[in-house]
Amino acid sequence: MTENDHEPRRRASLELLRAEAADELSVIVSERLRDGEDPWDFMEDLPTVDELVVFTLRAENIAANDGARPNAARHYRVLRQIALEYPDLTPAVWRLLGEANTHRRWDATVREDAS
Repeated sequence: MTENDHEPRRRASLELLRAEAADELSVIVSERLRDGEDPWDFMEDLPTVDELVVFTLRAENIAANDGARPNAARHYRVLRQIALEYPDLTPAVWRLLGEANTHRRWDATVREDAS
């Protein structure tokens, strides 16, 4: 183990994370348009840039935990920690923790039946 193994991993700035998320959303929209989908049918279902940033940070946390999917309590703690580390993402975190987005296919709400 090296000395650096005990240091917390340095994360990118929120501006960089948002730029990467915006690029990713742009690619998703372009691909769906090329496939002939009507933007009126799918744009509302896409996450916002900040929601995508939160999902990226959540995915990093899951990967760091050997890929174990979080239970509801851990899901809440992970998203809350993201809000504490990146205060500007707090509104997106609370939207994702609420029940309002459960109609979206990508919704991260942890359900009891998920395994």
